[in-house]
Amino acid sequence: MYYWDGQRWLSTLSPDGRHRWNGSAWEALAVPAYVPAYQPTRPPRQPTSWTRPLQIAVIAWYAQSAVYEVFLPFWMGGYMSQVMQQSVQRQQNAYPPGEGPPPGFNEMMSSLMTGSLWIGAFIGISIAVVAIVAAWKRWVWAYYAILVLVGFGMLGFVYNLIDLAAGGALSAAQAVRPPQWTHVVAYISGVVDAALFVSMLVALVRRGPWAMRRVS
Repeated sequence: MYYWDGQRWLSTLSPDGRHRWNGSAWEALAVPAYVPAYQPTRPPRQPTSWTRPLQIAVIAWYAQSAVYEVFLPFWMGGYMSQVMQQSVQRQQNAYPPGEGPPPGFNEMMSSLMTGSLWIGAFIGISIAVVAIVAAWKRWVWAYYAILVLVGFGMLGFVYNLIDLAAGGALSAAQAVRPPQWTHVVAYISGVVDAALFVSMLVALVRRGPWAMRRVS
């Protein structure tokens, strides 16, 4: 049944089907007209003893990553300019006598290389900031994203181990050889990546994202 409220037709039944409007007040029905469909809700997750250490580990890792990304363009800028100059020099030697790259080509390529370093640093810092906030807020979707990112970092660690076992043959085959200190940083970060990946994976399997259990 419906009634006109002056603007539109409305049902005389209450949303829960237990009362009916008689024109001036709601009257309880002896038998509910219908039972609302039950919509089960997923029980919430509660932090465990693993949650806070896991948060701290992720925040600390990405905080140092952000600092590293800030200084990386300064540390690598001179090296990349040197690599670019050597590349341009090889191209000049390949030209016939009296010919060469257009004027300003070397400066333009150096600027592009420097710009790419800063763009990469900006992307890395942005990812680190999002990861830090996500760890602090315990965002579930971000847990899986961070797990994937750390997993990719561990793949780089595996590559470095293979290169180390091969006596640096893989690095020697590269056209561009980064400074030696970058290899040390890669090995150290690879160990941390592997440890963090294993910890996050075990926490996910044993307790859930951010090591939080569902409370029934």
